[in-house]
Amino acid sequence: MNGRRRTALRAAVGLAALGALLSGCGIRATEVPTDFGPAPSRVGCSLGEPEGAGRAARGLPVQVFLVCGSSLVAVDREVRVTDGAADARRVLAAQGLLDELTREPTAAEREAGYTTRVRAGTTVTGPRAGDPEDTLRLSLPPAALSSTALAQVVCTFSDSAAAEGDGSVILGGPDDSRPRRYRCTEEVRSRPAAGRPPSAEATGS
Repeated sequence: MNGRRRTALRAAVGLAALGALLSGCGIRATEVPTDFGPAPSRVGCSLGEPEGAGRAARGLPVQVFLVCGSSLVAVDREVRVTDGAADARRVLAAQGLLDELTREPTAAEREAGYTTRVRAGTTVTGPRAGDPEDTLRLSLPPAALSSTALAQVVCTFSDSAAAEGDGSVILGGPDDSRPRRYRCTEEVRSRPAAGRPPSAEATGS
């Protein structure tokens, strides 16, 4: 075998190994177009078959972003949403996502290295008078959340019906501060502790 063929063979083997490594991280595609960047590097972040797989679904299938290693990784959960007006259903869905973010990870998730930074008991309500109509107001000011916890909330909401059409999320707190429009970017997802999600004051009502 000549030198050129040996070089080509080594390159092909290297690419195959890289593909196998990336496919093992357990990250699934989402319906909302987002730019979440590369998969996290920790092999331990891979989960097996979800608990309860094969049983009839008890709620709406969703994905929430938990912390694994130094990155955010999407995991499958279910949220119950009752019938009602669209605005009420949207807030109920957002609360269901928050409940999933605040509850203790399952045994399988803990074993794989997953944790959450979102504080238990966090709640969400809809807009106040003068807020943009898609505003979600948290029981804590977004500024009071750690950068990682805020990133979990923003990225989870941006991958759900709580998001604007462009994937952004309008969040406020329990005070009278103007809500802000947040985005889940590649940098936020891959390095949530490095800085807060990019945001701008939300305008309109």
